[in-house]
Amino acid sequence: MPIENRTARLTILIDPRKKAVFERLCADEDTTPSQVVRRLIREYIESASGRPWHAEDEVSSDEASAEQGSRRVSGR
Repeated sequence: MPIENRTARLTILIDPRKKAVFERLCADEDTTPSQVVRRLIREYIESASGRPWHAEDEVSSDEASAEQGSRRVSGR
């Protein structure tokens, strides 16, 4: 499996208590919050798309924006 390009940043706002618990649980499992979030996103993509994720399946941001726009227009 090719190494994924990890240069995009995702910024979210969450409850500080959830963040603290999440970070503690990650530390207990000897993993980082980033690793867990990447895994959760990959699992979500696989679940929503119905197929395994492969790094070579990545789409450009232009393609992703076009796909998102077509979903809004068609109501999917």
